[in-house]
Amino acid sequence: MGQLHLYDIIKRPVITEKSHMKAEEQNQYAFEVDMRANKIQIAEAVVLIFDVDVLKVRTMVMPPKRGQRGRKSYIRRKAWKKAIVTLPQGQNIALFNP
Repeated sequence: MGQLHLYDIIKRPVITEKSHMKAEEQNQYAFEVDMRANKIQIAEAVVLIFDVDVLKVRTMVMPPKRGQRGRKSYIRRKAWKKAIVTLPQGQNIALFNP
């Protein structure tokens, strides 16, 4: 298995009402990241892509969404990994604050 590329680590920002409030109040930003990425790789990717400093990275694996049709159950959306990145006061990511 090869090395993850910088832009393979961070897949997309998670822009929801809750993540918008966290960005304004606590300077925390949420991203969908690769399942194989660790906290150090995520922090390095955010520093290089967005040119900000990272204080802390928290990760969690979001469970798959399941559905049911009659007696048959299936997976509607597969599991994915979310990272919450905390930045120092005074720095922000313009992607979340248009």
